[in-house]
Amino acid sequence: MSFVMTAAEREAFLSGVHVGVLAVERDGRAPLAVPIWYDYVDGEVLLWMERDTVKDRNIRKAGRFSLVAQSEEWPYRYVTAEGPVVGNDEPPTREQALAITRRYLPEADAAAYVDGALGDRSILVRMRPEKWLSNDQSKSG
Repeated sequence: MSFVMTAAEREAFLSGVHVGVLAVERDGRAPLAVPIWYDYVDGEVLLWMERDTVKDRNIRKAGRFSLVAQSEEWPYRYVTAEGPVVGNDEPPTREQALAITRRYLPEADAAAYVDGALGDRSILVRMRPEKWLSNDQSKSG
């Protein structure tokens, strides 16, 4: 029996609301692994962050990253998506920032968060997954 998700299952799961864990290579140290809000739209992982942060610098240098999303309740499931960065020089629009934030906060809180955090240093990082890992324990029976 395989616990591996189909392409449609893993994309549906990644589209759901999960705090992701960003993993990116860095020189001479363990990979950077940090929780992050994300969105998955039209086959791309979208991250909103500030330019020149540790995350941004490591992603720029590596040119790729992985994102894992998981469910923390039974039946356990996870999806890991890995791929190249296909964009990281554009600021997000207010709507793009809101789309990410609305996944995690109620509407009024999301708008307030975006209005306070969206600024000149904001960037939208886009990654197109090429490699996938997945596991769905609900397939156990």
